[in-house]
Amino acid sequence: MTDPVAAGVRVLHGLLRADGALSLWGEDGAAVGARSAARGAAPPHPFAVAADRLPPGESWAEIAVVLPSTASGPMPSPQLGLPERRGVPKARAWRVPAVSVPFADTELMAEFEGRTAPSAGWIVELCGFAASLVRRGRVLPGVRLDGSRPVAWWRPVVVGADAVRQATLLDRMPPACLAAQSTSAAAAASHPGEAVLRAALERLVDGLVRTRLAEAGVTLAGYGWLAALSGEPEFEAAPALADELAERLGTWFEQAAGGSEVRVCFRLSDPREHEPVMPAEVPLPEDTWRLEFLVQAVDEPSVLVPAAEVWRDRSAPLRRWTSHPQERLLAGLGRAARLYPDLGEALRQVRPVQMLLDTEGAHRFLSHAALLEEAGYGVLLPAWWRRRPSLGLSLEVRGREPVAHVLRDRTVGLRELVDFQWGLALGGRTLTEDDLADLAKAKVPLVRLRGRWVFLDPARLAAGLAFLKRGGGRMTAGDALRVTRLLPPEELPLPVTDARGEGWLADLLAGRLDERLEVLPPPPGLVGVLRPYQIRGFSWLAFLDSLGLGACLADDMGLGKTVQLLALLLHHRAGPALLICPLSVLGNWQREAERFAPSLRVRVLHGAGRDDPAGLADGADLVLTTYATAVRDADALAAISWDRVVLDEAQHIKNSGGLAARSVRRFPARNRIALTGTPVENRLSELWSILDFVNPGVLASAHTFRARFAVPIERYADEDAAARLRQATRPFLLRRTKVDHAIAAELPVKRHVRHLCGMTTEQVSLYRAVLDDLLERLAEPGEKRLKGLVLAAMTKLKQACVHPALLLKDASPLPGRSGKVDRLEEIVDHALGAGESLLVFTQFARFGAMLTPHLTARFGAPVRFLHGGTARGARDSMVAEFQRAEEPGIFVLSLKAGGTGLNLTAANHVVHVDRWWNPATETQASDRAFRIGQRRDVHVHTLVCLGTLEERIDRVLTDKGVLAERVVGSGEGWLSALSANELRDLFALSPEAIVD
Repeated sequence: MTDPVAAGVRVLHGLLRADGALSLWGEDGAAVGARSAARGAAPPHPFAVAADRLPPGESWAEIAVVLPSTASGPMPSPQLGLPERRGVPKARAWRVPAVSVPFADTELMAEFEGRTAPSAGWIVELCGFAASLVRRGRVLPGVRLDGSRPVAWWRPVVVGADAVRQATLLDRMPPACLAAQSTSAAAAASHPGEAVLRAALERLVDGLVRTRLAEAGVTLAGYGWLAALSGEPEFEAAPALADELAERLGTWFEQAAGGSEVRVCFRLSDPREHEPVMPAEVPLPEDTWRLEFLVQAVDEPSVLVPAAEVWRDRSAPLRRWTSHPQERLLAGLGRAARLYPDLGEALRQVRPVQMLLDTEGAHRFLSHAALLEEAGYGVLLPAWWRRRPSLGLSLEVRGREPVAHVLRDRTVGLRELVDFQWGLALGGRTLTEDDLADLAKAKVPLVRLRGRWVFLDPARLAAGLAFLKRGGGRMTAGDALRVTRLLPPEELPLPVTDARGEGWLADLLAGRLDERLEVLPPPPGLVGVLRPYQIRGFSWLAFLDSLGLGACLADDMGLGKTVQLLALLLHHRAGPALLICPLSVLGNWQREAERFAPSLRVRVLHGAGRDDPAGLADGADLVLTTYATAVRDADALAAISWDRVVLDEAQHIKNSGGLAARSVRRFPARNRIALTGTPVENRLSELWSILDFVNPGVLASAHTFRARFAVPIERYADEDAAARLRQATRPFLLRRTKVDHAIAAELPVKRHVRHLCGMTTEQVSLYRAVLDDLLERLAEPGEKRLKGLVLAAMTKLKQACVHPALLLKDASPLPGRSGKVDRLEEIVDHALGAGESLLVFTQFARFGAMLTPHLTARFGAPVRFLHGGTARGARDSMVAEFQRAEEPGIFVLSLKAGGTGLNLTAANHVVHVDRWWNPATETQASDRAFRIGQRRDVHVHTLVCLGTLEERIDRVLTDKGVLAERVVGSGEGWLSALSANELRDLFALSPEAIVD
């Protein structure tokens, strides 16, 4: 026998991978290969999952779907984040393998994780709607003719609230649902969305009813049609008899599906809301609830007539909708009694108007309210029920010693021991002992508390009361923070919704720590004027420092993190501070300290003949060193008791398992500070690594953080998890950007210009040679698609886009051989002519060495070149000379060596010759010029080769914004996961690329 439920969802098989499909396409956002050619006019889809990749044991069939396509193939689904194909899209049929599933729910979608799209949730909703109709009996039997044979089926009855829900589903139907099922291009055609939805719902309902009957062991016996409703759908009947049966059942269905223009409505009032319903009604006893019956117009809910008025023939407002309101009232109450049996008592009355309930009865009605509402009845409940407060735990903490509002000689911060006491909280307010006593006496979940009615889930209440038996005790301030603000332990039965107590910790737990922040005056010894936002940043650092709490100052690049940190060091000197930074900014820290804080005793730990760290720290206020030196001297630095350990460009420890991160965590310090303009470059694990250095353990373990925050936010865009993470990190992370209103007014404008450059014939020939070699190697039998193979080829393709000499490594001359170099010369000529300087970034240091003499000879202007091999002294000298030069100049920098830490505001043009394809990295480089101190508009020029992989990936970055960072990752590694066909499409050279 054909599985009726599987048949019920077959209409959905045309759904695509990226638009919510039961047909499975690609894994992890990329296509995974093509199915071999099969019979039929429609060609196989190049990105379809092969049949052998579908879940084993499930039935599958090859179908045709109509998709927007160009001459080169189907348009990629938007969710994949791939560049769009060129050309005007047209409808075209493609064959795809489709797997049949009996019913789509959240558990099934979890099994298919990675092979279904976010819009697959629409399928789950549709199946849930069908299940709801079956569960509530909103179905009727019917007969339809399948050719010459009659077929019995179950039909959904969609009226009232169900009709609204169906309309909502129709409005939100994924576009791919209109991809038609067929076996050939000629037969494939689009269905109107309404027809597709109706057909899917009818088949789902029919299959579900039969499944439920089978599960209950029910077999309908008797006339052939009746038996066919639980067995084989087809049955034998004379044509005339089948036609008559189909007509009568159709009339029955039309009467039911036509719906009613009015419906019965129930209004529950708690004892405080009573108003007389019947004339001369006597006052009701205390704690008596009223359940009132009304008749309501379906399409105009404001027309609401009490049953008392209906029985007195005063239902004039309803005449537009019905001439028999009394009949409709009785009929509706009779049907509702099947869902809410307590109505039987009211129906014994000749003219039912209302029911008077005790608290237990009111609770029973509230338990049935959702079922009545789902069945299409109107349900009006007290306002507090819709926004009833939730039950949670409260935590009262008290410090063992008073905490002063001034700096202390010794602070323990999150290691401080505090006394704590657990309690229960309702709606964020801790319950008293009298409240708890009232709750313990309650027989039903409805309880009057503090003069108002509340609903408490019995299981949650019992779990909370049992937990309170643990009493109080002692814990660290860090444990209290984790329990209340971030990561409740699994053994807690309820979330912590209220935190009380005294001192800084209570304010921190309650989210009021900012209220304690006192804006400090600039410290003595600071040379220069702090901007208002810098004063607040310094005050924030000093405040957390006074409490022994680590801080992450994540101001945007160029907003003065250096001077804010120097102000803190001047404000409180309690011992040597260790500052670790990249080599590229070591000299900058020396100069800035001499400029803004000349009274600080600064020592530098760097170089082959460096001093012993212990002797260097003795008598110093600040010891400067690099990450590389900190790793080499980790044992010696770990033996010193530092007052503070500060990380500049803290993203250098974003890999928590890396050697640098493991080394700096060993250095003992009273307090720790991280400075970074990019606390998150690509993954939330980077934020965890930085904040775990600042306040160890505050975000729990890396594994727990990933499970509760990184995965929900990065993979599922969970806004609730993101809000909880912001709340948890807010006390320790201060982030200001250049778009903030108070800061933007102090900065010039940054303008982005993308230059689409053509390629010379030489470049094109090299590009094609690299691409052909890659595709040939990928097609070799047994050739593994190694990540290194793809990345190496892509590096060569980028080199071909820059200049042939870079790819050939032959030190040949540059002029006239590269579209990018020609465009670069035009930009440089224009800028120098206007008296403006430029920064030229390239990720290829070898090309920077080629470019420097070429630009010098071409323009006669001073050209400096900074790369990873530049000595620190030479680096500092070049930066200083460039900044104070009176004549405009050119500064060529390798992206890795010069992309962070440098202040190069003498330039107001930034040119990216090649692409790193990480927006955060390129923004960091651009902000060497766009930072505090820049008085001119900054022009960022990005050179992109037309018609190449550069243009396609640039489009992804431009169109997707923040999402592009997740798609592209930290570099180019994502490309190694693509199939040979996708690589060919991405790397292919378009005709418009050639300019000569």
